[in-house]
Amino acid sequence: MLFAAGCNLIPSPTPDSTRYYVLAGPALGAVGVQPVTGVLRLGLRNVEVASYLKKGSLVVRTGENEVRFPDEARWGDPLEREILSSLRGQLLAAPAVGRVFVQPFPFDEPRDYDVSVRVIRCEGVDPAGGGKASVSFTAMLEITTSGAAGEVVARKRFVAREAAWDGKDFGRLAAELSNAVAALSQEVVAALPAKP
Repeated sequence: MLFAAGCNLIPSPTPDSTRYYVLAGPALGAVGVQPVTGVLRLGLRNVEVASYLKKGSLVVRTGENEVRFPDEARWGDPLEREILSSLRGQLLAAPAVGRVFVQPFPFDEPRDYDVSVRVIRCEGVDPAGGGKASVSFTAMLEITTSGAAGEVVARKRFVAREAAWDGKDFGRLAAELSNAVAALSQEVVAALPAKP
């Protein structure tokens, strides 16, 4: 009788409500079938992200100095890999770009320029005291000539246009952050000089 009662005290398992999100970019198949018309050969360095963005969760900023990490909304891959993959796909789709190499760079493939990206903000904003929820994405980008003595040819702070978000739909947040990475790739392409 005690054994039967003990079994009833164990709570039943609860379903896992965690959802995983990825950044969208051009379909890899679509990039692969396009003729390569661009001549620029880029090296895309590993993307750096602010340390608070490395927790695996989508981040929601609730105040200037306060963020929360919702357990139910997580990135499918580490955020820096998500951004690197999406950015690479976007750059490959640009008409001026012929090849994009990621680190570690191959020794036998010359590069015209190397691109570095450091993401400062990549989050939803949902003010605790009320107010309009939005999406925030800010990054620093730097383009250098390749080689050991790489010369800086462009350095910019990129701030994505503000996008609306309802504060609840994390799929929408991931989609708007995808749009921000696409806009960042356009900024990189616009800052690229002609082939040296």
